[in-house]
Amino acid sequence: MNNTKDRKKNLKTIDLVYMALGAVFITICSWISIPTTVPFTMQTFAVFFVLSALGGKRGTTAIVIYVLLGAVGVPVFAQFHSGVGILLGNTGGYIVGFIFMGVVYWLIVGLLGKKLWAELLAMVLGLIVLYSFGTAWFMIVYARANGAVGLATVLAWCVIPFIVPDLVKLGLAVTLSRRLAPVLRIQ
Repeated sequence: MNNTKDRKKNLKTIDLVYMALGAVFITICSWISIPTTVPFTMQTFAVFFVLSALGGKRGTTAIVIYVLLGAVGVPVFAQFHSGVGILLGNTGGYIVGFIFMGVVYWLIVGLLGKKLWAELLAMVLGLIVLYSFGTAWFMIVYARANGAVGLATVLAWCVIPFIVPDLVKLGLAVTLSRRLAPVLRIQ
């Protein structure tokens, strides 16, 4: 009986370590960026990898930790930015949208299992949710500060240039996660 309690406690500790490492990995990858209206970063690669490697629950929690760290002022976002002002700014919806991407992944993989096709479907649908949420957020915040902007313009600035790179990052993240799974032994 006591051994069972110890195992459950250890698993919780291991989960906390995995989630913290996931948040750190997302942070490091967000610092690798090319500044544009919406910066090109390796952040989406990290989010895809963390979800694939850690699973829906731990991966989504790692994303939430990352966003909360940035909100309280730890410089985890692209170009070492942080704070609620970044989250409430034009591109903040894309950062918050990572949480929704994680939830979509968690739900779909939870329902369909962690088969490759289900995982890819979950990530693509999560990416669509991320783009949708981030684009709507951008349009609202941008309109308040600068006046109305059309959907086509925002898509041209914030989504279209990122589609192919994000799909490449998705493929690389899932491939790397599956290759490293035996070494990482994440259960």
